[in-house]
Amino acid sequence: MRLALQSLTTLLTVTLIAFSAAAPALAEKLVSAVSSSRVAITSNFTGTEILVYGEIARDAETVSRTGNQDVVVVVEGPLERVTTWRKDRILGLWINATSQTYIAVPSFYAVHATDDLRNIASEDWLKQYRIGLENLPLAALGTRAPATERKAFKEAFLRDRVQHGLYSQMSKSINFLSPTLFSTTVDLPATIPTGDYKVTTFLFSGGVLLDSQEQVLTVAKIGFEQVTFNLSRQYPAVYGALAIILALFTGWIAGVIFKKD
Repeated sequence: MRLALQSLTTLLTVTLIAFSAAAPALAEKLVSAVSSSRVAITSNFTGTEILVYGEIARDAETVSRTGNQDVVVVVEGPLERVTTWRKDRILGLWINATSQTYIAVPSFYAVHATDDLRNIASEDWLKQYRIGLENLPLAALGTRAPATERKAFKEAFLRDRVQHGLYSQMSKSINFLSPTLFSTTVDLPATIPTGDYKVTTFLFSGGVLLDSQEQVLTVAKIGFEQVTFNLSRQYPAVYGALAIILALFTGWIAGVIFKKD
């Protein structure tokens, strides 16, 4: 898979150069794309990776900037509602006792950057564009918990997402193929949810946002998985009845096979 992506990187580099030569000069501008606009989930899906690549196009008459130019790639999955529980010891048992519910949080979130985010832009810029795990606006629904408790829940939520591979943040993870051509690969685990993903590429210089580009990546189930998924969502009663019938039939077959005389 990685060898295929390396070959694809070379091909895409040539494509970007040709595109830049044909495009009109527009001072400093970001041109970015994704290797594939669709990820198909099948029964043997074990995860994959996508290639995000691009070029920093510059007008020949533009004066070169003294500061470094930094690129940040953010991949966000469909928004969802999540409840995080905390276990407390009650009557000698550890049980889920308190919880916080977050609304409109990304189901998947990955950040790749040329440097540490604190060296790229100010905290205000990062918060404004939701760049970085610490800058995600995780607002709890209807809670009046103290600030320390809210912070503890947020840290637990982020830690759980990172452990399951659904959230990640990596610095110095963008490769420059030339002074202007760049690329990075983003891992998508087997547990990624379906839906439309937003892939945003940012260009910073001297802590200032120069340009950004956005693409859409669709993750969808295909084949038998998609049929059963649609059936469970659109016709839950039929899906439940078929599941019961299949379970009874499987049990009957097992009984026939292993029946003793």
